[in-house]
Amino acid sequence: MTDIQSDLLDILSASLGDRQVIRDPAAMDSYLVEERKLYRGTALAVIRPGSTEEVAFVVRECAKAGIAIVPQGGNTGLVGGGVPHKGVVLSLARLDRIREVDPFNATITVEAGCILKTVQDEAEKADCLFPLSLASEGSCRIGGNIATNAGGVNVLRYGNTRDLVLGLEVVLADGRIWNGLKCLRKDNMGYDLKNLFIGSEGTLGVITAAVLRLFPRPKSRTVAFVGCASPHAALDLFDRLRRHTGDQLTAFEFMPRFALEIVLKHAPGAVTPLSGEHEAYALIELSSPDPEIDLRERLESALSEALEAGTIEDAVIAASEAHVDALWHLRESLSHVQRLEGGSIKHDVAVPVSRVADFIVTATRACEEALPGVRVCAFGHFGDGNIHFNLSQPVAMEKAAFLDQWERFNRIVHDIVHGLNGSISAEHGVGLIKRDELVLYKDPVALDLMRTLKGALDPQNILNPGKVLALEADLPSALPAGS
Repeated sequence: MTDIQSDLLDILSASLGDRQVIRDPAAMDSYLVEERKLYRGTALAVIRPGSTEEVAFVVRECAKAGIAIVPQGGNTGLVGGGVPHKGVVLSLARLDRIREVDPFNATITVEAGCILKTVQDEAEKADCLFPLSLASEGSCRIGGNIATNAGGVNVLRYGNTRDLVLGLEVVLADGRIWNGLKCLRKDNMGYDLKNLFIGSEGTLGVITAAVLRLFPRPKSRTVAFVGCASPHAALDLFDRLRRHTGDQLTAFEFMPRFALEIVLKHAPGAVTPLSGEHEAYALIELSSPDPEIDLRERLESALSEALEAGTIEDAVIAASEAHVDALWHLRESLSHVQRLEGGSIKHDVAVPVSRVADFIVTATRACEEALPGVRVCAFGHFGDGNIHFNLSQPVAMEKAAFLDQWERFNRIVHDIVHGLNGSISAEHGVGLIKRDELVLYKDPVALDLMRTLKGALDPQNILNPGKVLALEADLPSALPAGS
């Protein structure tokens, strides 16, 4: 550690307290490795400010010393965006206050360190809904959700995180605080600055608080699990339901046969919902704030028509709240159980909704031809075009040998996505894992504009350097090292 680095940590300790400047390697360990353990970083210390003003102080002092800062929330990201490379980790976990709930204005103002489930619960206390819902909602923090523009299962009806944010409070790279905590639906006073920081993964500023939109809390809902003959049939069902139910269609989740097989094999309590086997499955949810609407009757009618038309092969509608939970358990268990089938090469992509089935069929065929025995697990959010196109290793193949194929399969899958005018990063972000891929598929003018913005807002390149954009030669490779 250099004298400048040591002096910086002493200054931070004197202001924040020794307990909030973690230097012990063992105590720092959980901050240095990301969720999937593809990357392990290094850091001088973990800094835990307790207010926006303390965040600003830390950023100012780091800027003076030229020390890099990696903002971190719940550290649940899947692309290496929160992994430090030297510098300090800036943990926002202590900024966890609910500042205001305004049911009449349908807004909630929260600090960046609030756990997503806490935000949901506070909204529910006010008889409202905050609709962002993720598998990690019990541990991820809202600042990270905003910084990555998180998606989840309710995007079909409510939009991505970007659509749920009305205002932000952000600490800039020089330590100034931008107060953009507006609770307005209409505000045309110049550039919409908040959207620069949403999805920027902490590379342009440190989000410390946000004003979020609330919605009427659903008073009724119904869920069905449906078997189809193919992804194209599932897409036809989605189109039929969207026309039949409008915005009551809250979620439409797709799973292939292989996905359900491994859930039934590994997930505790998982029970097959249908009597036969099908090539494709859809989990469907309708919801409404009106308790008088008979959603079950509406769903039964739509599914009956689909069955008569040959669009679906079988279906079951949940008969109770416990049954609803059991059906959702099949989808929510999938990400975890796939790990139990060996190495997994993952792709989080988006294509136009009308091309989702084409993409799944084409990419599956291409991957199976490239490596016989590979098991394609293509699942996700049919209604917004986001597919997690994951590949499980062939049964007889060594895990390390399979994971060595990651870059090869990136070319296969991402080339197909690009050919469909899609995106190689749908809801997880770019981070490290897709940083180099971005150069291959992003419009060159767009990349140049991104670099211009980065240079203007963070001229020292101290905010999460090396993430999203490669600006430092000494940063670690973006290729995965494991699964």
